[in-house]
Amino acid sequence: MSHEWIGLIALAMLFIVIFIGFPIAFTLGAVSIITGLIAFGPMVFDLAVLQTFGVMKDTVLASIPFFLFMGFLLEQSGLMERLFTGVQQLLSGVRGSLYLAVLITATIFAAATGIVGSSVTLLGVMAAPSMIRSGYDAKMSAGAITAGGTLGILIPPSVMLIVMGPVVGIPATDLFAAAIIPGLLLSTIFTVWCLVRCWINPALGPALPMEMRPKKLMPVVIDLMIGVVPVIVVILSTLGVILAGIATPTDAGAVGCAATFILTLLTRSMSLKKLKKAAFSTLEVSSMILLLVAASNLFGAVFSRLGSAEYLAGLLTGLSLPPTLLLIVILLLVFVLGWPLEWVPIVLIVIPIVLPLVQAAGIDLLWFCTLVAVTLQTAWLSPPVALSAYFLKGVVPQWELKDIYSGMVQFMVLQLLGVGLLLMFPELATWLPRMNDK
Repeated sequence: MSHEWIGLIALAMLFIVIFIGFPIAFTLGAVSIITGLIAFGPMVFDLAVLQTFGVMKDTVLASIPFFLFMGFLLEQSGLMERLFTGVQQLLSGVRGSLYLAVLITATIFAAATGIVGSSVTLLGVMAAPSMIRSGYDAKMSAGAITAGGTLGILIPPSVMLIVMGPVVGIPATDLFAAAIIPGLLLSTIFTVWCLVRCWINPALGPALPMEMRPKKLMPVVIDLMIGVVPVIVVILSTLGVILAGIATPTDAGAVGCAATFILTLLTRSMSLKKLKKAAFSTLEVSSMILLLVAASNLFGAVFSRLGSAEYLAGLLTGLSLPPTLLLIVILLLVFVLGWPLEWVPIVLIVIPIVLPLVQAAGIDLLWFCTLVAVTLQTAWLSPPVALSAYFLKGVVPQWELKDIYSGMVQFMVLQLLGVGLLLMFPELATWLPRMNDK
């Protein structure tokens, strides 16, 4: 059997075993070692050592624990809950004000952590009780929370974009710049959709009852200025120094992490128990991601040395698809794989396989990476799997799963609109990075 077919069989076995439910990192490592032993003999162990040390020398990956810790600190300290409450009180007389509060909070929190599960869970805990008490529509409420939570996968500093950078050979700072406008565009589309629907049908999101409104507006504004503005300043300044080229993502993440920690101490919202929980959560998630990066890097090395990637690329190139149609086919593949899989194996396994095709077709890599990110975000809202639904159901058990799905589908359609706009107007992703380069 040729080496190319050994690689293709290994790829098929990998997806089958992952779909069954085996841990992805250990599956990647085991399949890589077994395939390498069959094809190359004991040399695969040398390859494993070299690839692991090589990928772990990438200093950009060191920013992952920093941004995760910053997000978990904000989650544990209750500062994001304070932001949600402040926006809710400020807009209490507006129809659909809780939808606005959810989406504004989600957009800001997305700039602090790229973990979708954490965002959806936090938003569900904060917003769902108020929405239920205020008589908000369960479907729209679930859709707004899950859609807002998925913004964390796109809006920088996104962990997914940090991991994607070395895979495609683009600096994470450029990927961050490319994702800002699409991320804010999607947030705006979600917000406008909620406001328009509440204007047409006030029963979907009535104004808050009088007993839930503040007696005076000024104390709410003061509370927002004192308690919330520092959080926003820390997050935006961290992102700002990255985009301005003043600091690397790792340096900015470390500074932002330290600033957030000091902020939680000054506001007396952090305890030793909460700090431990944030630290352990950071250790757990970052270890999982970095282990996956190392294992998938080894699989990619074995797969490419077998010649399987070039063989697949040759088959697809032989179809002579126009660049736009080729791009749509790749995005459809990413979308379907995004149902059962998380973003990590897709970014680390699938993207390297299709990357030569994208380069050969002359497709802008910044545009391509942003499209992949938005498509993966859409997959988080897409039945039949839709992992966001299960995160939300876990913290809001009184909402039926069918209602959560129904609400998510509305926002999935809006996501597809965002993908369509990005396909038609590549400048949405490429304009800001080009401005940074000037």
